Amino acid sequence: MRHRDFRGPDFFLVKGTERRPRNTWVVWEEQGRYPDLIIELLSNRTEQVDRTTKKLLYQDGFRTPEYFWFHPETLELAGFRLVDGGYRPILGDDRDWRFSEQLGLYLGVHEGQLRYFSRDGDLIATSDETAVAEARRAEQAEAEAEQARGEAEQAKREAGQAGADAERERLRAEALAAKLRSLGIDPN
Repeated sequence: MRHRDFRGPDFFLVKGTERRPRNTWVVWEEQGRYPDLIIELLSNRTEQVDRTTKKLLYQDGFRTPEYFWFHPETLELAGFRLVDGGYRPILGDDRDWRFSEQLGLYLGVHEGQLRYFSRDGDLIATSDETAVAEARRAEQAEAEAEQARGEAEQAKREAGQAGADAERERLRAEALAAKLRSLGIDPN
């Protein structure tokens, strides 16, 4: 049974673990592994606890190397890195993105959402965006295949027509040659 004062993160990353389905992360069942990175989503109801109690827990209890919070309404993004036993702010760059050493990515706000960006500044697609892009590529490939099938059918019809035209010309030439021979003229 869980303790009523249980404090857990909204999102977290534990690197170097076995990839398998879990309903919960229980530290003592995971060789004492605590998160390497935590992200809290602030709300008006939880932000005071996230900024104080949880921050201290993740710093002093969990010893989590990086802690970020994001407020979806105000778009506030803050990050902290554990240095000499205490959290130090991760300063934003000129885009107000914060670099996560644990992820090797930037965290930043894009179109009102917390998103990941590569070191080069490229937006990292979500799984939904990737699925949509793959579906679009599949639709495009199917449309291109259908167009190629149509072009092949057209070429086949044209080849059939050309073959029929050639056969008519061959028969016409044979008839003309036969007529010339009947008149005593060698068609060659």
